Amino acid sequence: MLGCLLTLIVATVPRDFSPRHEALTRFTYTEYHMGVDARLVVYAKDENAAVDACTAAFARIAQLDSMMSDYREDSELMKLCNQAGGPPVRVSPELFLVLRRAREISERSNGEFDVTVGPLVQLWRKARKTGVLPAPDEIAKARKLTGWGMIHLDPRDHTVRLERKGMRLDLGGIAKGYADDEAQRVLKQHGITRALVEMGGDIVVSGAPPGKKGWDIAVPNAGGADMTFANQAISTSGDTEQFVIIGGTRYSHVVDPRTGMALTSRVQATVVARDGLTADPLSTAMTLLDKSGRGRLLKSYAGAKAYVRVLRTIR
Repeated sequence: MLGCLLTLIVATVPRDFSPRHEALTRFTYTEYHMGVDARLVVYAKDENAAVDACTAAFARIAQLDSMMSDYREDSELMKLCNQAGGPPVRVSPELFLVLRRAREISERSNGEFDVTVGPLVQLWRKARKTGVLPAPDEIAKARKLTGWGMIHLDPRDHTVRLERKGMRLDLGGIAKGYADDEAQRVLKQHGITRALVEMGGDIVVSGAPPGKKGWDIAVPNAGGADMTFANQAISTSGDTEQFVIIGGTRYSHVVDPRTGMALTSRVQATVVARDGLTADPLSTAMTLLDKSGRGRLLKSYAGAKAYVRVLRTIR
C-alpha cells in the first residue's frame, strides 16, 4: 500500500465491457503535499495497478515540492533565491520550465502575475498570523525587490539570474498546476488514462470515466452548475480560504505586485485551459486584471476560458 496514504476509497462503478476497454474500478487516494491535500481519482483494472500508479504519482509531486517550495530552505528554489544578486545559477529542467512560463505570463499580463512577489508575500503571511498590517516602509522596501523583469533566463545553459540580492520567488500561483500535470503524466506511464488530480483549487483531468463524456466538476463562477471536462485543467483562485480581516477590511492572500498590498476587491476566477501550467497562473492573473486585461491575456492562450465573479468588498 502507499507509504503515507491518508485516504483510500474504492468505488464499484459500472463496468465497461466494450471491446476497447477492460473492466475498470474507481479508486481515490489522498496525501498531503505542497501545503494541501493532493487527491488522485483513478480508474484501474485492480487495486494493485491503482496503488502502483498513484504511489509513483505522489512521489513525483513530493519531488517537485522539494524543488519549488519557498517554505523549505533546502529546496532548489530557495537555494536559487539565496544566490540572488550573484552570477547565473544552473537549475533543473523542471524549475526552468516553470520560471519560463511564469515570466511569459508576467509579460503578457503587464506584470500582474509575478513570482518575484516573495518579499511582499512574506509580509502578508506575517500579517495573517499577527493581525497587524505591514508598515508602509516595509512594503516600500519589499517592492524594490519585486519585478518580473529582474528574472533573467538563459535557455541555452538552463541558468537563472536574479538581479538583486534579497529577491525571493514564490511559485504558489503556478507550481501546483504543474505538479498536477506531472502527476497525470506519471499515471499515464503506468497505464492509467482516466484520472483526476486535484491540489487545492487546481484540477487536471485526463480521459473520461467509463461510460461518461467527461468528469463532472462544479465551477463556482459559472453559476455553480457541474460542467463536463476531459483532458483539461481547471484552476480557481480567490480568497475563499486564505485571508485576514484587519480593521474591518478583508485582505486576500493574493498580493498586487503594483502596490504591494493584498487584494481587498474579492475577485474569484476559474480558468479552463489545456494544462495546469497554464490554468494555474492564469487564474491568479484573472483576479488582478480588469475586464479588458483579462480578455487580452486569454487571447494569448488558445482555447483558454475564464469564469470570473467580482464579490463585494468587505469593510
